[in-house]
Amino acid sequence: MDLAQFSGFLIFLSIFTMGFWLMIFLLTFIVPYWLIGNIKEIIKYRKEAKKAK
Repeated sequence: MDLAQFSGFLIFLSIFTMGFWLMIFLLTFIVPYWLIGNIKEIIKYRKEAKKAK
């Protein structure tokens, strides 16, 4: 394995690792935060709709 192949392999590994940790971050923090906020907003609008009736 020469230097060009080795540097390409390191670049691939670094991009793959960054993508892996970004996916873990998204699945454990961002998506649940988004879902919980969305559910709270739906509940709030339903309560407001009941009060309006």
